[in-house]
Amino acid sequence: MKKILFIEDEPSLQKALSVSLKAQGFEVLSAFDGESGLNMVKESRPDLVLLDLILPKMDGFTVLEELKKISELKDTPVVVLTNLDDTEDVQKVLDLGATNYLIKASYNTEDIADKIKEILEK
Repeated sequence: MKKILFIEDEPSLQKALSVSLKAQGFEVLSAFDGESGLNMVKESRPDLVLLDLILPKMDGFTVLEELKKISELKDTPVVVLTNLDDTEDVQKVLDLGATNYLIKASYNTEDIADKIKEILEK
């Protein structure tokens, strides 16, 4: 069973997407701020990280940057899921090593789960 760490501070989205991912056979771990999310990545070694950018304690940009500095975790796929749709933000996270960038408003939970499946099957 593939393990996904979802770092998102909005409880309703956290719950809805977790239910959808679990229904598709994923194990889902949750973090509600960037700092605890980064610690959980180090401890749990997920197969994929789903990451919001606007987070308490540590923003998603910093989480991504710190994650990619850890040699044994740098190849972990990171899918950014956010409402920030500025071209500069997109380019910045891709430059930092994100696998994909999804705008929350453009996808439903099933679409996001399908994207994650697609990435993990590669």
